[in-house]
Amino acid sequence: MGIHPLAVVHPTARLGRDCEVGPFAVIEENVVLGDRCAVASHVVIRRGAVLGDDNRIGEHSVIGGLAQHIQARDYTGGVRIGSGNTLREYVTIHRALHEGGETVVGHNNFMMVNAHVAHDCVVGDHVILANNCMLGGHVTVDDRAFVSGGVAVHQFCRVGRQCMIGGTARIIKDVPPYVTIDGASNFVVGLNTIGLRRGGMSSAELLQLKQAYRVIYRSCLAWRDVLATLAEKFPTGPATEFHRFCLGTKRGIIAERRLPPGATIKLASNDESDEGEDRSTRTKAG
Repeated sequence: MGIHPLAVVHPTARLGRDCEVGPFAVIEENVVLGDRCAVASHVVIRRGAVLGDDNRIGEHSVIGGLAQHIQARDYTGGVRIGSGNTLREYVTIHRALHEGGETVVGHNNFMMVNAHVAHDCVVGDHVILANNCMLGGHVTVDDRAFVSGGVAVHQFCRVGRQCMIGGTARIIKDVPPYVTIDGASNFVVGLNTIGLRRGGMSSAELLQLKQAYRVIYRSCLAWRDVLATLAEKFPTGPATEFHRFCLGTKRGIIAERRLPPGATIKLASNDESDEGEDRSTRTKAG
């Protein structure tokens, strides 16, 4: 175990085998670090944080800081991080707001410089959060999602598995699984086909996802009928994730940039007033 003499490690902290702690790092009381973790200089890991094995934490990162909330009171909630994560410089992951709650980060995630995970978030496995990405409180990010640089995700939103969110997007509704969000318009622009193929999705499975996508965004069905059709036509395979995700939405899902035929409100042209930019459709997707 290599603990630099200028590091501050509380006597009650438990560090696993072969951990490295750099100079001026601070590890507070009751912190648990798994085996082979590397903590760079000036990192602060707040009291009670629990981390698994093989995590690498970059300079000036803060793990387990208080929730940025006016109701935050001392160190009540917790933060739990899995194994194999890479957290680059200045990453911040805040503890849960209330006692008994947890901010949870899974396994094998990559968070780039200055990424922020707020209180009570749940981040799955193999997720990438690029530079300056911001997750508000209670956000859920499912496995293998890619959130590009400068993206801001509103509190309580959900980000579906294997989706791709373009840079600087502003997410104020749920992002369905497997889709791509255009960072300029904040709308869905199709499936994340490249990412899905790289993730091992077969051509047959991609075809099924395209069919389910059309039900959601191109059918002009009422929302209850969209859910019923997804449940009936896609009882197995990856497309079942669409039904599960959409059934659980409370904020609605992000609309498609292209309106389906028969939409009640047309897209506004560039010279029209902002009042024409409602882009609503007949489904909850709008």
